Amino acid sequence: MPKLDVKNITGKNVGSIDLDDTVFGAEIHEHLLWEVVKWQLAKRRSGNASTKRLGEVRGSSKKVWKQKGTGQARQGSRQAPHWVGGASVFGPKPRSYEYQMPRKAKKAALRAALSLRAQEQKIIVVDGFSIGGPKGSTKSVASALAALGVAQPTNKVLIVDAKDNGNLVSGARNLRSSQCIAPEGVNVYDILRHQTLVLTQAAVASIIAALKLEAGAE
Repeated sequence: MPKLDVKNITGKNVGSIDLDDTVFGAEIHEHLLWEVVKWQLAKRRSGNASTKRLGEVRGSSKKVWKQKGTGQARQGSRQAPHWVGGASVFGPKPRSYEYQMPRKAKKAALRAALSLRAQEQKIIVVDGFSIGGPKGSTKSVASALAALGVAQPTNKVLIVDAKDNGNLVSGARNLRSSQCIAPEGVNVYDILRHQTLVLTQAAVASIIAALKLEAGAE
């Protein structure tokens, strides 16, 4: 069972915590991580590209010229696809790129991503993330991260706090290379695109409760 030191936001050790093997010591499936990241990015695609079909192009419906006797090919409408400004044939229309991903696969990938960061020793556990100073002070959050050994902006940090910490959310929002989310929002893509995870003890407990495998489960 992985064991990590618990620090306060000044960087001092204040205890230790045992991490659940089934969540932070799971087998790492790289292909599963790739599949879930692909699924997440597909969900984010707006799919708003749109072209006009024949019935949507504005203009006169008058026949370009008479059917016969001109010596030219017959033409029915200037809205036809081969005319400049005409319609598009089989062009894109707004649609959703989302598809379904098995719930067990998503949870397994999340355990693999957390285990990868644990294996790389890129997880920092803090007893809490109460910052002082003005409300939403970016400087206070940056100073706390520097004390924990993840100075900005060289390190990309994902901060996870289970409490409704408005000051932390506001302060981290202005840090270009950091992000703050709740345990319910922890996902594979954000874990992999940040080098270090900073978790509060409450966040660790919440994550383990959601992802822990019972004996014989799955």
